[in-house]
This record gives sequence, structure tokens and C-alpha cells, in this order.
Amino acid sequence: AAAACLRGGIGTLKVLCPEGARQAFFALPEAMVYPAGPHWGSVDRGLVRARLDEADCIALGPGMGREEGVIDLLRLVLKTAKPCVIDADGLNALACLPEDEKAALLHKGTVLTPHPGEMGRLTGLPVAAIAADMAAIAAQYARRWGCTVLLKGDRSVIAGPDGLVKWNETGNAGLAKGGSGDVLTGIILALLGQKLSPFAAACAGSYLLGASASEALDLLQERALMAGDVISAVAQTLDLLRKK
Repeated sequence: AAAACLRGGIGTLKVLCPEGARQAFFALPEAMVYPAGPHWGSVDRGLVRARLDEADCIALGPGMGREEGVIDLLRLVLKTAKPCVIDADGLNALACLPEDEKAALLHKGTVLTPHPGEMGRLTGLPVAAIAADMAAIAAQYARRWGCTVLLKGDRSVIAGPDGLVKWNETGNAGLAKGGSGDVLTGIILALLGQKLSPFAAACAGSYLLGASASEALDLLQERALMAGDVISAVAQTLDLLRKK
């Protein structure tokens, strides 16, 4: 997610992580990394609040796990009312909240990026029912929660709180692999940092992810596509779009 955000054009990226995860970022020197504590249940809240105060936009979820403390961090992020994208374990934390608290915390600057399974946990609806009518479900809950919902699938649907709905059809089967959702989170965060509206960032991010996957697959030929290959193709995809 951090690598995709940097490749997507963010100006400055600050990453909060547990102390044990810091070494994973040695290969990404462009990111400023702040170990926040031994685990999410015992973070330095002063450090967290200072970084949130500095932020123009925020992403929460990828790689966090379901340990104690993630729900409290989710609340802190949403209470800033800043543009944010919530994915992966951030969505799992959100699913643990009662419906009235979800509605109170979520705001128009929020982008949620669930796949049907995560949407099922968020709403209590059967996954089959969500997959059968993705546009209607995404639109219903975008209005209910007052935020943007990007419901991921073979064709992803993006619904805004004002009732606007868009489909994205770029991409290929390689995006079904682990890590693709994290790449999407990073790209959307980069676009939020460039002052796109949450709905526009979700639409453009979904398109860029799929178009970059297609570009990467063309370069790889017969080799298997991985999420890291998509990150590498993001800059090329942006260059192609600028030339059109």
C-alpha cells in the first residue's frame, strides 16, 4: 500500500506501524516510518494524534490484523473528518461497530473499499445477494453511511453518497491475487493527497489499478502477475494517460 501510494504521486508519506514491522520498510526509504508501539493495543496515542493532525489524508487497514486496538484507531481516524480510505482490517474493525456508530463516524470524505465478503460483514447481508446486485447494494449503503463505497469484483462499482454510481471494467484475473487491494488503497490515498474528491479518487484509483494490471500483464507475457508488478506499472499507465 505504501509503495503504491508513492508510485501514485503522493508528496510525503508517513507510515505508522508496530515496532516489529519497521524493518519491512527498509526497502522503501521514501516513506517516513514511525513505530507506534509494540502492538496496536499499546500504541503511543500522542504520536498517533500528532501524525493524524499533520495529515492531509489517511489510509487505515492493510496489514493491521484484528488485534485489540485497531477499532480504537479506526475511531480516531474517522473522527478527524479528513479524507480517508478504509480497507482490509480497517473494514473488519468497522464491521464490529453497531450500525448507529458506523453512521455517526463515517463521513463524506471516507472511501470504503470492500469486496463482497467484507461488505457482507459490514451489512449482515448474504454474500450471494451482494454479488447478485452490486450496484444497488453499494448505492444503498453509500447513501445510508454518507460516504463513497467502492465494491470490488470482476467489475467494480463505485457509489457516492449523492446517488452517483460508476462501473469500472479495467483489469484482469491477476487482480484476484493477494495484495491487489492494498495497491488500490495506496493509489486512492495518493489521489486524495492530490485533492481529488473521494468519489473521483475511488473511480480513478479503480481505473488505474485495472489499467496498470493490464499494462503489467503485457510486459510480463506468460509470467504470473503479482501485486508488485502492478505497482511498477502505475507510473507507466499515468504517462500513457497524460499523452492521450
